[in-house]
This record gives sequence, structure tokens and C-alpha cells, in this order.
Amino acid sequence: MSERRIVIYGEAVLREVSEAVDEINQQVKDLVSDLVDTLKKAKGLGLSAVQIGVLKRVFITDLAAVDLTETIRVFINPKILETDGEVELEEGCLSFPGIYQKIVRPAHVKVKATDLEGREFVLEAKGLAARAILHEYDHLEGTLYIDRMTPLTRTLLKGRLRKLAKSSCAA
Repeated sequence: MSERRIVIYGEAVLREVSEAVDEINQQVKDLVSDLVDTLKKAKGLGLSAVQIGVLKRVFITDLAAVDLTETIRVFINPKILETDGEVELEEGCLSFPGIYQKIVRPAHVKVKATDLEGREFVLEAKGLAARAILHEYDHLEGTLYIDRMTPLTRTLLKGRLRKLAKSSCAA
């Protein structure tokens, strides 16, 4: 389909809770295609529909850049079944260009979702895959990775975040 503009921090849609997908129709398939094109161009590891301005419970991950055995995964109406452990790693977000910070997240996740063919699946992931899934899932809930930063880190980033929000409103 086509690459779309990535929503930048400061745009209100990022704080919205996404709506469930009722049926996997051509519109949803086109949305996933646009997510794939946009993610490839941006060279990211994951992208949620809300990040291209669509409030639907859909996200993709593509960890092929860091693991050659990985491929693009599509998650429609995902539900987190369980998490375990805790790990702190540097994390970034395509909606926060140039900002990378250490974030504590669960080390393991078990997620249930539907694929593009309408089949439900359960996936257990750890490491970077778990982090990507949890990060994108947060977007569907209107939660941003800066919400997971320590208060001190957020305070230190306040100027950069304000500048980013101001530039997104001017766009």
C-alpha cells in the first residue's frame, strides 16, 4: 500500500485508547500493509496503528534487523496473558525521534492475538521480542514509554519533550 506519516509526541491521538477490530476485512489488511511500509522506511522494530493515526488495536513487530530468524509479526486485538521477570534496557520510539532511555519492563510476556488470516495464536516471548510487544501494546492503551521512565529521567528530558511536542503541533 503506502508509507504513512508517523505521529510524533505531542499529538493527542497517542494518548487515546485504541478500539478493537471487529472483523479482518480489506481495510484492516490495507492498514497492516501501510504499517509494514512505514516501519520498513523508518527502520524500527515495531509500530502500532495509533502511531499512524488509526485508533485500532493492531500492531506489528519486525525484529529481523537484530535476529535473522525473525519475520514481521502481526498482532490484532492482542491481550497480555502474563508477564514475568524484570529487565532494564535502552528503548526508543518512532514517535519520539532521537530520544533513547533505559526503561524497566518485564523480561517475558505471553500474549494472545489474532493474525491477518483471522487465526488466534498465543506467543511467548522474552528479551527484545518481549520488549517490542509490550512497547507496542502500551501504545494501544494510550501509554507512552516516557510513562515508564523514572521521574528524574522525565524531568531531565522535559526540555527535549517540550521541543518535540512543539514541533509536532507545528507540523
